[in-house]
Amino acid sequence: MENQKVLSAFSYLSVFIAPFVVPLVVYFVSKDSEVKRHSIRALISHLIPLVLGIIFFSISIFSSMSLNTFDPSSNGNTFIIIWFASFAIYLLVSLGIVIWNIVQAVRVIR
Repeated sequence: MENQKVLSAFSYLSVFIAPFVVPLVVYFVSKDSEVKRHSIRALISHLIPLVLGIIFFSISIFSSMSLNTFDPSSNGNTFIIIWFASFAIYLLVSLGIVIWNIVQAVRVIR
């Protein structure tokens, strides 16, 4: 098996070990353009759950603050619904990205 294929697959599979470090190291160490392309794709796919997590965390914080400020009689049901919906979306997207990374690693190795 070629080293380029192993490095490219390892960039994708690093979602389980060190999601941001490994693709960056592979990108800067490798001289092969194909390996660099795969490492950037892996890095972007590893960043998506982080960005979504920050967005959903911000949404839940702002929704809890707005419910407490504008409607003191609210019992928090809206906040719970928003939180569970955003958490479910986050989990589904994260699971989809992990599956996508595994599929890409297998495709690179073939």
